[in-house]
Amino acid sequence: MVFTFSRGLLVTRKAPELIVPERPTPREVKQISDIDDQESLRFQIPLLFFYKNDPSPSMQGRDPVKVIREAISKALVFYYPLAGRLKEGYNRKLMVECNAEGVLFIEADANFTLEQLGDDIQPPCPYLNQLIYDVPGSEGILGCPLLLIQVTRLTCGGFIFAIRFNHTMCDAFGLVQFLKAIEDMARGERSPTLFPIWQRQILNARNPPQVTCIHHEYDEINTNEVPSDNMAHKSFFFSLKGIKALRNQLPFQLKDCSTFELLLAFLWKCRTIALKLQPEEIAKVCCIVNVRGKSYEMDIPPGYYGNAFTFSAVCSKAEQLCKNPIGYAVELVKKAKAQMNEEYIRSAADLMVIKGRRIKFSTRGNFIVSDLRNVGLGDVDFGWGKPIYAGTAGAVAVISFFTKYQNKNGEPGILVPICLPQSAMERLQEELKGLMIQGSVKDLCNINQTQIFSKL
Repeated sequence: MVFTFSRGLLVTRKAPELIVPERPTPREVKQISDIDDQESLRFQIPLLFFYKNDPSPSMQGRDPVKVIREAISKALVFYYPLAGRLKEGYNRKLMVECNAEGVLFIEADANFTLEQLGDDIQPPCPYLNQLIYDVPGSEGILGCPLLLIQVTRLTCGGFIFAIRFNHTMCDAFGLVQFLKAIEDMARGERSPTLFPIWQRQILNARNPPQVTCIHHEYDEINTNEVPSDNMAHKSFFFSLKGIKALRNQLPFQLKDCSTFELLLAFLWKCRTIALKLQPEEIAKVCCIVNVRGKSYEMDIPPGYYGNAFTFSAVCSKAEQLCKNPIGYAVELVKKAKAQMNEEYIRSAADLMVIKGRRIKFSTRGNFIVSDLRNVGLGDVDFGWGKPIYAGTAGAVAVISFFTKYQNKNGEPGILVPICLPQSAMERLQEELKGLMIQGSVKDLCNINQTQIFSKL
């Protein structure tokens, strides 16, 4: 099958195949956690990795498609649940049938170089459907492959690695752990450097479940949903110099806030203005908080590759958020993050069970942000060096992602894809431009790519 881009760029792909574990693996049924199988995570998400032709001496002359295909098969011996299929049990409980059916893999070739793509490597990538073909029947949650991978060779010797994963099986940290296992196998290791750990019961609900915290992240807001047609999808690059200028606007007691808290609060305010919510309407922002490590005493072992995060939500009346200085939003975000503790996480898992996993975050007036800067996506090296860009292919509805990025001038910063109705996106751009023209946050951001979708 041949796909034609604009400018005469072509991608030719072979028929999809299933890659199975190299050796026999246990045939069993494993439950995923009560954090994993919530309704809000029942979707698939694509990521793209762009590699130059810069192999280590041991990889000279080797084919990235062949190397990666074989490495996946070897890695699946250790991550064999990823080669299985999800099914649903009592109370919509998800479990994976470890049957070694395999993951989908597509081999492809392009007639262009990495350089020819230019800025199109950053989200929203206009060629996503060509760089990771949506195999018919593969996009579901139940009974479908849990991973879809496409490797596209480029004429310059570089290649593009694209992967779509079922979010109920792992989060970004878990996915990177699997990708690093593929990296280990590609380099000739016999086992992964970090051995995978299942133990999904760690994040299961208590018996009996009891909701002890207020979970605004799942509040139902009685307003109309954001329309899903005529959506604009753009990326915004925020320079470190500009972020520093923004920080200078904060009162002294808030200047120690993290870059994530600052930029999240700023975007939440600007986005709410752009959406033109009614003064008394509730605007909500949710940040995704990783619960690995010692901070939360959850005893999540190294090697755990399930979803180990929860949403920390904060709400404000739209009028207060839009009219107050940026420090107002920063303070709300800091308080929301400070409330996160083990009890909050346990309460969220209990809520999933009590509600039959049917509740999910709202979309109207809501903004969800995941910080992927320190997940390790940019460190995945199959033998051809680190990617020049690694991250999500774009925003997913109301979910945006913070990714490390260097602009054309080599200036480091943060790239944020955002999806909004076209009219709201135009207002968001004007809001950001207005701030820059005022000089208060000069050079804060550059507006990058645009792509209009008829539907998300």
